[in-house]
Amino acid sequence: MRNLKIAVIGAGSTYTPELIEGFIVRRETLDVESIYLMDIDKTKMGIVGALTERILRKNSMKCRVVMTDNLEEAIQGAHYVLSQVRVGKLDARISDEKIPLKYDMLGQETTGAGGFMKAMRTIPVIMDIVKTMERLASDAWLINFANPSGLVAEAVLNNSGIKMAGLCNCPTSMIKDARAMVSADTRNFDYDYVGLNHLSWITGVYAEGNNILPQLIESGLEITTMKNIQEAELQKPLLKATGGIPSSYLNYYYFRDAQINHCKEAEKTRGEVCKELERELLELYEDINLVDKPALLEQRGGAYYSTAAVSLIDALENDKNEYHVVNVRNEGALPFMDNDDVVEVKCLVNRMGIFPVKMKNFNNHMIIGLMKAVKAYEKLAARAGLTGDYDAALSALLVHPLIGDYNKAKPMLDEMLEANRKFLPQFHKQ
Repeated sequence: MRNLKIAVIGAGSTYTPELIEGFIVRRETLDVESIYLMDIDKTKMGIVGALTERILRKNSMKCRVVMTDNLEEAIQGAHYVLSQVRVGKLDARISDEKIPLKYDMLGQETTGAGGFMKAMRTIPVIMDIVKTMERLASDAWLINFANPSGLVAEAVLNNSGIKMAGLCNCPTSMIKDARAMVSADTRNFDYDYVGLNHLSWITGVYAEGNNILPQLIESGLEITTMKNIQEAELQKPLLKATGGIPSSYLNYYYFRDAQINHCKEAEKTRGEVCKELERELLELYEDINLVDKPALLEQRGGAYYSTAAVSLIDALENDKNEYHVVNVRNEGALPFMDNDDVVEVKCLVNRMGIFPVKMKNFNNHMIIGLMKAVKAYEKLAARAGLTGDYDAALSALLVHPLIGDYNKAKPMLDEMLEANRKFLPQFHKQ
């Protein structure tokens, strides 16, 4: 095993202890020599960094912890760069949620207009990380969790040569649910997974080589809803029409009016709830007697975060030839998508890299149609995020299946661009 330098960008996030737990669990296969925690918020970095050191000490992990606000210091010579940045912090998220609701549009962190604006803030910062890696750690892997993960990957993987994987905890949860649907004594479990980030479906559940998903749908399914999404009943006619088990984020498409009404009627936005949770978590983290990840962190919505991230690193580092669901360039895996489209699919992971697995004979036209429409949105949004092209930004909102109405899209876009002016250098060039 080689001695690894891990750089965590945005390490003042309250999710960081979850990530550290992943490295502790895999200490026998990953020799982490140093962890560089980088954040521009020195107060949060100090609190989270101190807890990180206590957790590592308690578990007799001798890796060095370096806290810094210098991106170059964090990235120099790193083997893996993990990004979990939140540009504008939770106040920007709250704005993303509230402004669209004024126009009867969905305000959500990764989907619709809210997800669009988060991408506009995030893409320039991620590209700065990428350019720094190209200079100081050109052989490192960038593993990005910053949302919207798939759209960020669309921008990076088609505009740099860096090795990069877009990750999300949602596939891990979905596959775990699918595995629980299969008899406990079934040894050969497998699944088909297709989609884009936060627009995905499990379209096959295999037990001993047989696809049992149709029978499962007929008998009724228990599907876990992500903590940050309003639950909705996935009735049998919907599942049969869909032809797969949808990600929780499809609730925003299949039940759009109910979801918007729920957001309007809620006493607080999800961002405001998260802001309160973050404050409580940071207060807990300041306790010098705390040496474990607190249970409260589970309410933040980051379940399986470390599982997804660190198990991927383990597979890359130790040539495991494992299958992971990752956001990568399509490269022919889904014949109905372009080769340079970033898709969220099952991939074979080993020391040579991450390779999407080709899906054969896929003819679910409902899924294909929705994926193509949202990919058109992502392509335009990536261009707007990279260049500040206003026309591309408006086009992105007009083609998005959840938006589309010019009389709402344009004033909403203008208001959101103005509200985020200080975070959008690409739109406000001197």
